Amino acid sequence: MEVAEELPEDFRCPISLEVMTDPVILSSGHTFDRHSIQLWLDSGNRTCPVTNLPLPPSPSLIPNYALRSLISSFLAARRPPRSAAPVSTLAFLARLSFPSDAASLSSVLRLAQCGGAAGRRLVTDSGAVAVLLRHAGASDCPDLQDLSLRALLHLSLDGDDARLGLVAEGALDPVVAALSPDCSSSSALASTLLTSLAVVEVNKATIGAHPFAIPRLAALLRDGDARERREATTALYELCKFADNRRRAVRAGAVPPLVRLVREGSERAVRVLGLLAKCREGKDEMRKTIGFVKALAEALRAGSPRAIEHGLLALNLVCSESKDMALEAIEEGGLQLCSLLFCDLNQKTRKNAMELALTLQNANQYS
Repeated sequence: MEVAEELPEDFRCPISLEVMTDPVILSSGHTFDRHSIQLWLDSGNRTCPVTNLPLPPSPSLIPNYALRSLISSFLAARRPPRSAAPVSTLAFLARLSFPSDAASLSSVLRLAQCGGAAGRRLVTDSGAVAVLLRHAGASDCPDLQDLSLRALLHLSLDGDDARLGLVAEGALDPVVAALSPDCSSSSALASTLLTSLAVVEVNKATIGAHPFAIPRLAALLRDGDARERREATTALYELCKFADNRRRAVRAGAVPPLVRLVREGSERAVRVLGLLAKCREGKDEMRKTIGFVKALAEALRAGSPRAIEHGLLALNLVCSESKDMALEAIEEGGLQLCSLLFCDLNQKTRKNAMELALTLQNANQYS
């Protein structure tokens, strides 16, 4: 019999009927898999799928850590026994210590990268992570730092439990240290690793609370090379899905360099601005940033579908509270751009275009 068939019904999402990987509690008290309930809400539904009772306008999704732990334990107990690792591999990992060397860390990287789930568990269970973390934060040996960060990145791709485990083992300090200007060769890789760790909701809060994480990502937006700016933008996008991190990013000075990246054609920068515009501090900073409206208007003209959707959102959030910004958007052709998007295939884009057009029309009427 398949494992899924033996699972208690409480482990299945009421929407998809599949085993939940990221259970969250809706305000109705019922638990759903995050992906399924987010799709339900994004489709405009504001009732509980189980009870059909109304939900608040912006329903919160609270991680159900207890249930996720139960599901993980249940599945782990039924996992087929691991095949024995070669004695030479076990002996090598047992001897690994700090400081290590490039040959040894390359072997750990190959095991994490090519050894499958069993190889990654072997690295994790052996205690090698502690050695990797020490080298990840050591900028005096860039080659070893790079190998360690790569190995940690592959370990983090093993799922949410792996990401939680790395943070619990103290990954944040060395990874954030690798974002320093002194570690320019590893900054992009460290940003990518933070993006992976931040996929887990609780890690978003933990990373954001680190005093240097978001400020150093913002510094990469300003001063990094093309790859560093791209990876830092992606990390900020994942982190700023958590509301408290939006204010932190604004305070760190992320808005002006994001606007510059939008002018350079970065879709992800537009999406980050869409998140930052949801907080008061973000809207205030965007109103003060020269060229904000012009950059977003250009994204609406020539950007990707995602950039257009989020550009409309950001412009509407800012212009709805600033008549001057709304009039500037009109001068940039905002109303005409919105009219062209009223029939867009993307439902969110159509909705955002109609809302922005209404905001601009109201501002124009009373100007």
